[in-house]
Formats: sequence, structure tokens, C-alpha cells
Amino acid sequence: MADFSSFRLRNANMTLKERFMRLSWCYIFLICMVALTGFVVLYAAANGGWNPWASRQFSRFWLGFAIMLAVAMIDLRFWLKYAYVFYVGALILLFIVEFFGHDAMGAQRWLNLGFIKVQPSELMKIALILALSRYFHGSSLQEMMTMSSIVIPSFMVLLPVALVLKQPDLGTAVLMGAGSLSLFFLVGVQMWKFAALGVAGLVSIPIGWRFLHDYQKERVFTFLDPERDPLGKGYHILQSKITLGSGGVFGKGFLQGTQSRLNFLPEKQTDFIFTVLAEEFGLVGSVSLLLLYLALIFYGYVIAFRSSSFFGRLLALGLTMNLFLYVFINIAMVMGLLPVVGVPLPMISYGGTVMLTLMFSFGLIECVNVNRDVQIGRRGAYDD
Repeated sequence: MADFSSFRLRNANMTLKERFMRLSWCYIFLICMVALTGFVVLYAAANGGWNPWASRQFSRFWLGFAIMLAVAMIDLRFWLKYAYVFYVGALILLFIVEFFGHDAMGAQRWLNLGFIKVQPSELMKIALILALSRYFHGSSLQEMMTMSSIVIPSFMVLLPVALVLKQPDLGTAVLMGAGSLSLFFLVGVQMWKFAALGVAGLVSIPIGWRFLHDYQKERVFTFLDPERDPLGKGYHILQSKITLGSGGVFGKGFLQGTQSRLNFLPEKQTDFIFTVLAEEFGLVGSVSLLLLYLALIFYGYVIAFRSSSFFGRLLALGLTMNLFLYVFINIAMVMGLLPVVGVPLPMISYGGTVMLTLMFSFGLIECVNVNRDVQIGRRGAYDD
């Protein structure tokens, strides 16, 4: 018993070199492969030019890579201790956006800091998972069986979701809500509570419909019938489907995509970047990217289940689920299986805040991996 305790103590006081050697290099390799695919597709989206998208994405990735390594080297107890601080900080930024946010395309989602525009809702995705993991880490399974135990975490979810919906940003709100529900499920909240929530959601649809913005209602109508306005509201999704189908099995070839090159495809560098890949590299290229994502998600779950601490397990699972939702919603959206909600494709779509927050989340998952043999008590101390 003493030998086991000393083993855990050694893991709790690892040097930076020891932490560095415990990184999952296969996981990092997969991250780099997905990012490399993004650089190539953004280069193609600009008709064979590094500017304006690929070069900036390249710089942001390496900045994010440095952040990922730095985050991975930090003691896991640090993230446990300051989880609520990060949550409150992100929540304050969401409130600030309401009064001083930068308005773009009818949405007030960004804070303009001069040298960079920050989207606090992206930061909140990570902070919310951190805070919920911290809360559930200190709760027992018996406590999660009671209704009172889920009141506080439910409020922690609903408050930022409401603020994000007000911006408005339905896609990010959906990601927050779905990612949070996965953590509720993982900690043992009974299925009847999820069923009751589902019934309540269905009953409240007529009420919620009245609060949707006109453009959000149009997106739902367009999803149901894109042909109703082929040159207006339905143009995006119709062009996306045409582009997806035109690539065939092997694609038209690198820099040979006509839909992208002739600018028939709107938002080709962000929300609809997957269609650029599908047109030029076909079904083979599309499936290859999906397999990379699948491997990345699989490794995230492996890291989570190898963790000896409940906090680490929940954190890695929540962040990996967040990545899965990003991929699923974006690809389902561009295929016309879901309404267009403005969710980017991780490390492929152009975007600074999304790239940096994703790399931060990968750093947290690696941090869980580095500290996988360390058990943390409910009060945040290493168990004896």
C-alpha cells in the first residue's frame, strides 16, 4: 500500500520533462493531420493562394499548438481548483458582449480588442465543461439521483445558453446544451429525467418558435423545403448539395473545383468548407477526413477512460463529445440533414477563436493523459 501511495505521489510531482514524455504523440499527430488538411483546403478555397485564409490559419494553429503544450504541462489539480473561476470569467465576457459587443452580419457575438476579435461563447464551451466536471467530481452517485442535485448544474448551463441565444447564436447554444447533457448522462442522471426534458422541449416548441428571429425561422423553412427560394434563402444549401455531388468518388482534382473557384459556393472558407474538400477530393477525400476525426475522437475516449480521477475522466469525455458535436452538426448541416446554424468544422473552417479554443481543449485532454495515473479526492487533493 505504501509503495502504491509513493507511486501516485511521484506522478503528482512529475518534472516538466517527465510530463512531456507522457504526452500522447499519436493524438498530437492526428491533430496535426487534421490541421494540415485544413491548410490545404483553405489554400484551395482561395484559388491556390495562401492569403487571405490559409496563412492566417497556419499562424493561429502554431500559436494554438504552443497553448496546447503549455496547458498539457500544468498540474490537473490547477484546472480543478480554478474551474469555477474560468466559468465566471467566461460568463462575465458574455455579459460584456451584450453591451459592448462587435456587431457583424446582424449578430453581436464578438469583443473587439483591437488586435484581435474574441468570441466569448467559444470560451464558454470549454469553461462550462470544466465547471460541470468540477461540480460532478464532488458529487456522489446517490446525490445525482435526487432532483435537488441537478438544480445548480442546470442553472450553470441555462444561464450561458440564454445569453448566447440572445446574441443570437443558435448553433453555439445547441452545442453547449448538447455537450452539457452528455455530462449529465455520464454521471448517472436517470433516463426518466431526460425523457421528461424531451417531452417538455416538444411541448414548448410553439412557445419557443415565437422567440426565434425571422432569419432563424427562414432557416427552418429552408431546411424543410430548400426549393421554395432557390436564389435566396435556399441558395446556400442547394449550392452545397450541388458541390458535394459534383466531386464524385475521386473528386475533380486539386484546385479544379468549379463551384468553389467560380464563387458559386457562399461562406466556402467557414461553414461550408467541407464541400470544397468534397468537390476537389471526392468521396475518398471526405471519408479520409472523417476517419481522421473518428480516430481523434476514439483517442479522446481512450484517454478519458484511462484516467484514474473522476474529474479527468469527465473533462476528457466532455471535451471529446464537444469535438464530435462540432463535426456531426457541421457535416449534417452542409448535407442538408440539419438546418444551417453556423457551426464550423474543427481545424478546417477558417476562424481564430475557434482554432485557439479547440487547441486549448486538446491541451486539457492531453493534461488528463499526462496525469492519468493520479487519483484526486473530492476536495481536489491527491488521495493517500
